[in-house]
Amino acid sequence: QVQLVESGGGSVQAGGSLRLSCAASGRTFSSYAMGWFRQAPGKEREFAAAISRFGANTYYADSVKGRFTISRDNVKNTVYLKMNSLEPEDTAVYYCAAARTAGARASSEYDYWGQGTQVTVSS
Repeated sequence: QVQLVESGGGSVQAGGSLRLSCAASGRTFSSYAMGWFRQAPGKEREFAAAISRFGANTYYADSVKGRFTISRDNVKNTVYLKMNSLEPEDTAVYYCAAARTAGARASSEYDYWGQGTQVTVSS
């Protein structure tokens, strides 16, 4: 079992930045690849970014590539999502999740989920 807790969400103006954190507890953090998803009001949950078990490989949705950076610290059992150049379209609840497969983009491939953190970007 893995417990995931996100933090770092908030309200920011367009063009601003935020860094989300996801702290993991339970089974060995480095056993899992990690991902960030987001869900905007009235829309389905969508993939944003993922990182392999030891951080060697990262994966991004086209909509965030070049603006978002995923990273992890296996000593602190934490995965991060640094978001720059935020746009109103980035407004969503952001979730971190843990998977056995690196680079997974489908939510069904993730075994554990956090409760989410709200990000609101105003124009």
